[in-house]
Parts: sequence; C-alpha cells; structure tokens
Amino acid sequence: MLLQTVTRETFWTIGPVGEAVFYFLAAVAVLVFGYGVYERFARYARGTDDPFDRLDDLAGRLRRATRMLVSNEAQFDRDRYAGVMHAFIVWGFLTLLIGTTILAIDIDIYRRLTGTSFFVGDFYLSYSLIMDAMGLLFVVGVGMALYRRYQVREERLWGKHTGFEDDAFVWTLFLLGVGGYVTEGLRIVGTGFPSFETVSFVGYFVALVFDAAGMSAGLAEALYTWSWWSHAILALVFVAAIPYAKPFHMLSSFANIVTYDEKSGRRLPKVPADLAPDEIGYTSSEDFSWRQLLDMDACTKCGRCSSACPAKASGRNLDPRDVILDLKTYRESVDAGGDEVDIVADGGSPVIAAESMESCMACMACMDACPVDIEHLTHFTEMNRRLTETGQQPEQVQEAMMNIFQNSNSFGDPQRTRADWTEKLEFEVPDAREESVEFLWYVGDYPSFDERNQRVARALARIFDEAGVSYGILYEDEGNDGNDVRRVGEEGLYEMLVEENASLMAECDFEKIVCTDPHSYNTFVNEYPEMVEEMDVDFDYPVFHYTQVLETLVEEGRLDLGSVDRTVTYHDPCHLGRYNQVFETPRAVVEATGADLVEMPRNRDDSFCCGGGGGGLWLDHDEHTKPSEERLREATEDTTRMPEQFVVACPMCATMYEDGRKTGGFEDDLEIVDVSELVVEALDAGARTETAGTSPTAAD
Repeated sequence: MLLQTVTRETFWTIGPVGEAVFYFLAAVAVLVFGYGVYERFARYARGTDDPFDRLDDLAGRLRRATRMLVSNEAQFDRDRYAGVMHAFIVWGFLTLLIGTTILAIDIDIYRRLTGTSFFVGDFYLSYSLIMDAMGLLFVVGVGMALYRRYQVREERLWGKHTGFEDDAFVWTLFLLGVGGYVTEGLRIVGTGFPSFETVSFVGYFVALVFDAAGMSAGLAEALYTWSWWSHAILALVFVAAIPYAKPFHMLSSFANIVTYDEKSGRRLPKVPADLAPDEIGYTSSEDFSWRQLLDMDACTKCGRCSSACPAKASGRNLDPRDVILDLKTYRESVDAGGDEVDIVADGGSPVIAAESMESCMACMACMDACPVDIEHLTHFTEMNRRLTETGQQPEQVQEAMMNIFQNSNSFGDPQRTRADWTEKLEFEVPDAREESVEFLWYVGDYPSFDERNQRVARALARIFDEAGVSYGILYEDEGNDGNDVRRVGEEGLYEMLVEENASLMAECDFEKIVCTDPHSYNTFVNEYPEMVEEMDVDFDYPVFHYTQVLETLVEEGRLDLGSVDRTVTYHDPCHLGRYNQVFETPRAVVEATGADLVEMPRNRDDSFCCGGGGGGLWLDHDEHTKPSEERLREATEDTTRMPEQFVVACPMCATMYEDGRKTGGFEDDLEIVDVSELVVEALDAGARTETAGTSPTAAD
C-alpha cells in the first residue's frame, strides 16, 4: 500500500517484537562501547603525569581540534588525494551519525512527549536529500580508500603492523554505506515508488535498478527485512567494537589533537628531579605518561610519518610509525599479562633497537606530517635518555659529549681558540663581556671551530661591521648551546650548559641575542626560559636568527647591496623552518641580493633534512643514499631551473651539504653558500658598482 504521508516508517516490516529486539541489541552495543571507552581512559589515568599543561585554554583547544576535524586540513598536506578521500569519509560519517541521532530523538523522545512526529513533510524531504547526498560522499570516500589500498597498493599504507583489523575497518565502512542504499532501494520498491522519494536520489536510483531487474514489490518487502537486520546488526557491532580496535582512532585522534603541546619537539620535557639515574627514560610500560599512551592509540597506521622521514628514506633502521606501534603492542602485551623486556637497548631483544634511535635526526618531519598530532620526538627522547643513562650511546656520541663536558665544544678544541676565527678580519670584533652592546652574538661551535663555517662567521661579522650594528661576542667564554646534547638524551649535561651560559649572559650588558645556528636559536627561544625557572638566573631576552637581523638591515637601507645575478635555491633548515616557522625571512634576504630564487619541490614545512640534527653530525651511518645527497639531487633534477648555488642558513647544513656534494658527485653542479656569504657577495658587487660610477673618465 502506498504511503499517504510524506515520511517513511522506520521499522517497516520489522514489527513490535523486532523493534524490541533491536532496542535490546542497541542497549548491549552501547554498554559494550561505554565499558570499552571507560577501560581505555582508565588505562590513561594509570599513566604517569605529563610535564606540560595539556588542558589550558580548553575552549581554544576544542575549537582548533574541531576545525581540523571538519576541514581535514592536515590530511590535505602533502597528499591531496588522501585529503579529499578523508574529507568525504568524515563529512559523510558525521552527517549519517547526526541524521541517525535526529531520527532517534524523533522516535524515542519527541513522539513520546507530544504524540506527533517532526519527521514528516518538508523536514523529511530535506533530511532525505541531505542524507543521500552526504552518504554518497561517504561511499565515494571509502571507495577511494579501497582503490588506493588494494588497487594502487600505496606503499605507506602497508607495514609490519598492517593486519586484519585494517581490512575489517575499511570494508565495514563500505558495507555500511552501500548497505544503507540497498535497504533504502528495497523499501522504495516495496512501498510502490512514492513520488516524494525521488529526493532520496541514490536510493531511488537503486530502486530503479531493482525494478529494471524484475524485482516485485512483494520480493522487495521480503528482502527488506533481511537487509534491514543485516545493516542494523553490522552497525551495532561496529559501534560496540569501536573502543577495542582501529575505529577507536575516531575518538583518540580528536583527544590527541585537543591535548597537543604547541611547542612539542621544539622544547623537550625536563627529567623530574626526584628520579634516580636508573629510572630516567623508558624503563617499563609504567613509565608512559597518559599523553604518550594516547599517542599510541591515536595512530591510524596511515604511514605519513614514515613517508616523510629522511632516515627511513636513506635506508636507516627507523620507521616512526613502527616505533609508536611497537610501543603500543608492547604495552598491550604487558597489560594482558605478558613479560616485561627492555624497551630500548643496544643488542638483545628490546622493543626498540638502539640503532633506530641513533638514526633519528630530530628533524620533526614525522610530527609535521602526522594528521593527529602524535609527538614522536618526545618518545624518542625518553629512549635516548635511557640509552645515555645505561651507557649505550654510540662511541662517537659519547666522545662528543665528553668533549663538550671538558671543553664546552663538540670538537674537543681548547676553548681559548674559540675566537681564533676573528684573527683574519681587518677589524676588531667587540667583546660583549667588556662593553655594552645591542646584540650579543652567539656564534656557536661550528662557526667557531669548523674551517668551512668560520668563513660564515667572518662574513656575518663583516656585515655587522659595515652596517654599524652594535654587537659583541663572548670569545672563549661562549659554551655549547646544548640543543643537540639534549636531543641525544644527555639531559644532565644540557642542564649544566644552560646554567653556565645563562649565568654568563646575565653578567653582560646587552639587549638581544642573535644566533648563527638555528639549533642555538631554537633552544634559546623555546627551552632556556623554562630551564632557568629553577635556577637563580633570568633568561628573558629577545632572540633572533641572523637572517632576521639581516632582513631588518636590508629594510632599513643599512646595506649597500649590488646584484649577484645568478640562479640559486634555498634550503629550509629544520630548526629554523619546521621548528620555528621562519620561512620567508631568509628568502627575502636572498632575493635582496638580486639572486633569482628557484624553489625545490620540498620546501618550507616539507623541507628535507640535511641529516645533521639529533647527533647526526657525530655519527656515520650505513645508508644507501645520504639525506644530503638526496636533497642535492632534488635541487639539480627536480627544480624548474637549474640553480648554480645551494643556499643554506645553518652551519650544520653547510657541513652536511659540503660532504654530500663530494660523496654524491655534485661538485661540478652546485656550490654550497650560506646566506651571509651571498650577502657579502652582494656587498662586494655594490662596492664595485659604486667605484665604477665614481671613477674619473677620460674627459676628466
């Protein structure tokens, strides 16, 4: 019989008994879901306290997480196909969830209170149109996921932790989406094709297909019951399973984004003062903080971190995704009664091999690529601290740490020679210990002791001198900044360096700090102010990378620059760019020299690490292609125009790329130049132009 009212019967053919059974099963599913969620969060509560406030400005955090959920902006980064796919799935799923909730409100609340239904007329027609449209997006999105996973077999989607739950998750979503339209199509055929049901355009199309195949109304009515129950039971099983399998990421990912530390990676957590040496770092599954446990549950196995990791791309023994999931698997094993083993160790059968941690460059590419804000570097640091405390760091790292401890520089050279690079200058570099200056110039280890980078220091000193900058250096009293010391796990030495450097600076009269090295810049900006809170010293100075000062000098017209007239490309250093979002300033300085700047495909946030961070400068790795070689290949092969110079703004980058230029066979293709050296070339060009313009002519 045709429906006379513009609506549909929710429990058509199901009957009162079937309806009662459905509500019973729904109650069971909700209880199972609720218990699972409770168990998850009870486990988080058993985790250790997190050192950072994760719930301050909760309203702002919720707004950010909601914006990221709705916009899918993180998924679009680096992979537009995945962004569209995930947006369709999320928007469709949320719409279907909201639609189901609206229907439940009508049936279980509104009708019982008023005796009438709002699920009729124009509301029903609007509801049906929106649900069919968004449901179609959902099915298309899941179809895109299936195509990429099984037809294209996207490499990053497969790994050691890929298993049945991944297949079950995506196929369940597909069956739920398609099953809904099949059920709708059967209902439309069985109720005689009501004219108003054309608004349900997908379901109506399915009904037309069934009708064309010769399906009768009676057969459709009989099949509808089976289809309805199949769809309902699959949906309820899915709801009940959410806390126990991959679907839980729908909740944990949102919670992870809400509790994200906006300075994560840029600053690392302190070691609690009450911990004994044998308790530092990850010693057991009980050491995981509640946020680190949440990190593990938020991982969707998407592999974005793995595909962005330069260590993995170079063939080193590191896959950021596997590290997080290995820790999760171990935690679940211990929770289920399994034996405790070493979480990280050099040899034996630990959860994570020491070699994996040695491979990390602390570039934060994994964290930047992660769409759910997993803080990989925090986990890596805890494991590095464990290796340090147990004496299992590589010999080269231990040697560097000893050099820094004894001589306050990683080269092991006498501190009295720290300022020897100034001897080749034609002017005296001011001593910030003896006179008042505007800028305290923190030179850093590599510009002070490495012959290649001493040229950078002299170039920068000349620029400061010619521009009339009020600056000074600390000469032999300058100590290692500690940024990479901390990232290899040597927290005690780092604290000592912070106290020594901060105390020395407190005795000087200056207004601002300028750094040659982005690593120094990062730790001064993001870590020193927090570290000195428990020390009897302040550290609240404005801190600048030298390119920021150069940009100001250019804007103020204090540099007479000519044109270098050549094509160059610029490499974003991780600690300046990805860490601290300083992207345009160095480019502005490069362009001020008259150079024609051409971008590499991977630039700004997506820049590819040189390989020197996280102790990489001190280590030799067995790798099929060095990160520096891969980056130089990109510069010479993947840019729209072949650059003549590869411009850097970091002493470590200069060192790594000079090495990669030799080992990779790029010596005849590219010259490695620091931004400061490029500016000096432009100064020389400007001086030549001025001289030529004022030279006497033959007529004179």
